[in-house]
Amino acid sequence: MPGAFHSLLPLKRKRKSKRGRRRSHPKENHLAASAGDPSFHLKSSGSATSRDIGCLVEPLGNLFLSATPRGNLRDAGLGALRPLPDDLLLDVLGLLPARDLAALSAASKALYVVASHDPLWRALVLHELGGTFDFAGSWRATYIAGASRGGQAYLIPPRALKIKGFYSDYLFQSWLCANMEMRHEWLARDNIERRRGMSVEQFVAEVEEPNRPVLLEGCIDVWPALQKWSRDYLLEISAGKEFAVGPVSMPLDRYFRYADNVQEERPLYLFDAKFAENVPEMGRDYEVPEYFREDLFSVLGKERPDYRWVIIGPAGSGSSFHVDPNSTSAWNAIIKGAKKWVMFPPEVVPPGVHPSADGAEVTSPVSIMEWFMNFYGACKTWEKRPIECVCRAGEVVFVPNGWWHLVINLEESIAITQNYVSRRNLLNVLDFLKKPNASELVSGTKDRVNLHDKFRGAIEAAHPGMIKQLELEVQQKAAARKKKASFWDSAADAKSGGFKFSF
Repeated sequence: MPGAFHSLLPLKRKRKSKRGRRRSHPKENHLAASAGDPSFHLKSSGSATSRDIGCLVEPLGNLFLSATPRGNLRDAGLGALRPLPDDLLLDVLGLLPARDLAALSAASKALYVVASHDPLWRALVLHELGGTFDFAGSWRATYIAGASRGGQAYLIPPRALKIKGFYSDYLFQSWLCANMEMRHEWLARDNIERRRGMSVEQFVAEVEEPNRPVLLEGCIDVWPALQKWSRDYLLEISAGKEFAVGPVSMPLDRYFRYADNVQEERPLYLFDAKFAENVPEMGRDYEVPEYFREDLFSVLGKERPDYRWVIIGPAGSGSSFHVDPNSTSAWNAIIKGAKKWVMFPPEVVPPGVHPSADGAEVTSPVSIMEWFMNFYGACKTWEKRPIECVCRAGEVVFVPNGWWHLVINLEESIAITQNYVSRRNLLNVLDFLKKPNASELVSGTKDRVNLHDKFRGAIEAAHPGMIKQLELEVQQKAAARKKKASFWDSAADAKSGGFKFSF
């Protein structure tokens, strides 16, 4: 469908939540133009069912380019629902139980197309089947299999009907984001500082203190995980255990079957905080790199917030723009695969991302691929461009506190990440934990309101005088900066008002 790709101007979809997702209004489409050539290459892999669903919808531009225009099937087939924009229409259909959604799909060809939108069925599967599903090529087929055969997937998934003449930028872009390859220009930029063999003192002075990202090479070469963590090994040591996958939990073998067959806009991501407790062998197969061993949250013992995760996901999975929890810094070590990173400093909110004034909510594009399609090109003209890199097996990315970052897996990847608090960042964390809306901002613990007092008390007991010493150092540094700039920054000609010398 080459013509379809050239006629589509990417259009964002909306979805609101605590960590909201949204697609843009048409007035925001000017950002898409900055991305350059709008053509894309489709993935060669993926389920036939995914391709069948994509054949139901074409971008709206194709309607105007059609040699024999017959109007949009959408307009004639939605009846009283026609005035609703596609995003709102899907929100309404998302309220229906599966039986009603299936019945609605039989009412007309247009309703069949809309009711076949796979994210609708994904929500039903995860809500009703939890982590017991066996993925059958699409979420619609998975639900049918689970409901009719006790969770056993069809050997031949039900095929979508062949319907032509339904045009929707919104629905088409969802399919396109699931099936397109990452473009070369999205991967080409690599401007992160790479360091090997630096001392801990150098790391603190040159990386932690200035709060800047870095990619570390060679610091996890001794990890047994690098050699041992094949699929077979992980399946053997985790037999009978379940891992957190999105909103559900499931055994690793079931997740691997899903990952091998899925091709969707936002693949489920295995992101488990209890892996070392549930599978002790995994905890023994790695150690914290020397740069990150001062972790002051450890004074809380078992009451500390969640801080370490094993992360497994197929190509296309990842994390959209966010700032790490509780004002902590983090490190992310790749054991298998490769990840594309895009990072913005705390004072630069990424394009397309809209945090609330109190930081409790963030609205952003529905998927990572959509952000690249609609907003990545806009960064080319910014004075403060993002820090980017591709991190591969054996490498570690340091994410300073407060930095916005997006990560997408370029291939099936396995990683370990930990959030931590060092002396350099302690005061920032304490300030964050005592914010008036801490009950909304603090994460990873059930006792959000009292975490500040518990943490401060534990620090003062374990490290007497540390907090006061750090506060004194901050005051001294501020005074030194003020003194250094006092003459030239304050020098003014009394007769000319606010004139200052400038060289």
